[in-house]
Amino acid sequence: MKVAVFVILVLSALLEKSEAKKFTKCELLPILLDEGFPLEQIPDWYCLIQSESSFNSSAVGGPNSNGSFDWGLFQINENFWCGVGKADHDCNIDCYDLVDDDLSDDLECVKKIYARHGFSAWNGWKKWCQGTLPGIPVECLPYGGRPLNPIDSENSPSSS
Repeated sequence: MKVAVFVILVLSALLEKSEAKKFTKCELLPILLDEGFPLEQIPDWYCLIQSESSFNSSAVGGPNSNGSFDWGLFQINENFWCGVGKADHDCNIDCYDLVDDDLSDDLECVKKIYARHGFSAWNGWKKWCQGTLPGIPVECLPYGGRPLNPIDSENSPSSS
């Protein structure tokens, strides 16, 4: 019964919030970079997001062995980082704010989690990503990952 009530609450909250979204890797790259995530960590974040939520911002996982649930793209746990129905815990955020397409609050919380625990805070990363990472898809990089050609010095105005 408790789980049924919880599911109803989650569904009603999703209807009231911003549209949930299934992100692509290419959509996330500029968001993560703009938020200061280092380029060399992007494969870790991609793998973590894939293993935790399959890039779905509305994912709610659980119940975990302790009865808690994980929320959003990064599967942020309600027992430590967010409060159900109210801003609470270490990120001082409502878990329902983590299941929409606005990632700004998610990313603020994720930075806090990462600063304390690194990637090992996420079981999905430990199980599926640690030591076995794919690269960033080339199609997501500017110019298909090719470096820009330097200016041909023979044809430049200053060489005349």
